Amino acid sequence: MTFEFERTVTTSATSADIWELWSDPGTWVEWDPAVNLVELDGPFVEGQTGTMVLTGPIEVPFTLEVVEDGERFLDQLVMGDLVIRIDHLVKDVGEGSEVTVRTTIEGPGADDIGPIVTQDTPVAMEALVRMAERG
Repeated sequence: MTFEFERTVTTSATSADIWELWSDPGTWVEWDPAVNLVELDGPFVEGQTGTMVLTGPIEVPFTLEVVEDGERFLDQLVMGDLVIRIDHLVKDVGEGSEVTVRTTIEGPGADDIGPIVTQDTPVAMEALVRMAERG
């Protein structure tokens, strides 16, 4: 079973402004209401692991599966039989940038948990772009 969700927003912030926040997991709690704590085991590079504490609190291990500096990162969280992949993409457009977040959840009950996992995505994306616009 697979659940998919995607959202794109545009902002006056540059892709570098967005990337600065994305590549610093210490800021994630400031713009993502679902995240209470993020601990990365090393630098923000492909293959790096860490732990997230989500609202609940739910402690979840994660891996940075893809890191394309300044453009994209994909993190994978494993919760029992569920695998959650959140793909973050940013590109410059016009005087700002376009920010896309794609969430894919695979496993039993993905269709049930998907809307719960992604319910804060619009709020998080709006907070992210506001923070990036302020610099």
